[in-house]
Amino acid sequence: MLTAVEIYDTTLRDGAQGEGISFSVEDKIKITLKLDKLGIHYVEGGWPGSNPKDITYFKRIQEHRLVNTKIVAFGCTRKPNIEAAEDKNIQSILEAKVSTAAIVGKSWDFHVTRALATSLFENLNMIKQSVAYLSQNGLAVFYDAEHFFDGFKANPEYALATLKAAREGGAKIIVLCDTNGGSLPHEIGPIIDQVRKEINLPLGIHCHNDGELAVANTIVAVQAGVSQVQGTINGYGERCGNANLCSVIPNLTVKCKVATIPFNNLVRLTELARYVSELANMHPLSSQPFVGSSAFAHKGGVHASAILKEASTYEHIDPAIVGNQRRILVSELSGTSNLLYKYKEFNFIPPVTGEENRAILKEIKELEHQGYQFEGAEGSLELRLCKIYQGYKELFKLENLRVIIEKRENGTVYSEATIKITINNHTVHTAAEGNGPVNALDNALRKAIEEAYPEIKKMHLTDYKVRVLDEKDGTGAMVRVLIETGDGQRSWGTVGVSSNIIEASWQALVDSIAYGLLLKKNVPLR
Repeated sequence: MLTAVEIYDTTLRDGAQGEGISFSVEDKIKITLKLDKLGIHYVEGGWPGSNPKDITYFKRIQEHRLVNTKIVAFGCTRKPNIEAAEDKNIQSILEAKVSTAAIVGKSWDFHVTRALATSLFENLNMIKQSVAYLSQNGLAVFYDAEHFFDGFKANPEYALATLKAAREGGAKIIVLCDTNGGSLPHEIGPIIDQVRKEINLPLGIHCHNDGELAVANTIVAVQAGVSQVQGTINGYGERCGNANLCSVIPNLTVKCKVATIPFNNLVRLTELARYVSELANMHPLSSQPFVGSSAFAHKGGVHASAILKEASTYEHIDPAIVGNQRRILVSELSGTSNLLYKYKEFNFIPPVTGEENRAILKEIKELEHQGYQFEGAEGSLELRLCKIYQGYKELFKLENLRVIIEKRENGTVYSEATIKITINNHTVHTAAEGNGPVNALDNALRKAIEEAYPEIKKMHLTDYKVRVLDEKDGTGAMVRVLIETGDGQRSWGTVGVSSNIIEASWQALVDSIAYGLLLKKNVPLR
């Protein structure tokens, strides 16, 4: 196994092929700059021959000075039976004004005859001539052997012949692709061993995640000697995605002792993962290893007790290494250790006696029995503990509120919320519209208090969930509303429970704003 590998990020091209993801040119520029700061060696900016957006990206990125990253333009081999110089896709790579190109070609005979509808011999010419043409024009060319592992299993002689064609054309690196994502770890190593006997060039690995083995297959490939690792941030990509660099990088760096990005930059990994998910408009996966909000979250009382004594009892690495943090959740499964950890986290003075501590825990468990869920709403939990320990001061006093929903003759539904509050001994009476009753309520509340607390303009509701707690009660059932709010840097959850969805939403909305102001230390909560 090599002691160092290069990291090749394809979030902006392969990752953007994931369902529901569409990056603007500005998004792609921002992500590139973040990847450069992290220390990623290569960033595949896109396919300039496929769309105007990528053409614009390659022009715009030249305006920025990158320190660690080389920009790569992606494309495919020339079309059958034409010259490389006549192929528009090949020419678009040259027009991208990059120093490095990635060319994908077919290595599975089944794809050559069925998908390309050409001969096996012509496919070899397509690979060799496309790589040679770009190399002769001054580009370093990485050859992506698409479907290589499936192709090798079907026809190893021909699969290897495609790699030799790329080598003869002048490829600098040959990247072995598990494009269908169905290979198993025990298959990867022996196949790479066979390739290394035939091909005396540096190798790369590009795995998809259809068998949920992309990270494992990538690590096995590194152990077999590949020197370049390809993947995407958060594992975004077509179908089930690509190898997740947010898992690959720390596994290689921390566990395998293989140099990837600078070790001190690992602390930026969690921030980057959440930043990219924000630009992709994809909700962050809380259970994502290393960088997910639940990656170092502990719920059971036994776990929390052990963590207080020694973190390594239930954590495989220190979360701070990747910029994440430990979270101790409080729920009906909690013990007193969970609360003790929370007191320390919130800088509270613990209760004088164990009896008081148990009483508070009993109250929390009773609330959870009623339907509250504090493990996903730590903002509401901290505010509740503030009321007990810190002389909590309410932001305002609600005098009354009214929500009107009107369905009009033309079919449109109109929502308006009217609110009257007292804030700093001053009465505010206002109203606001919304695309629904909760949105109208949120707009009215913000409008009423933003003069006193202008910081709320930076807070935005990012997620809203409603759960019916007992379906058999029908429309009169208790509901739980979970709200997630963010300010561009952090996010927090709050909860409300009631048989009235507006009341439950109100509870969660008030907590979300109060906690956001608490984080900014602009209200006297503690």
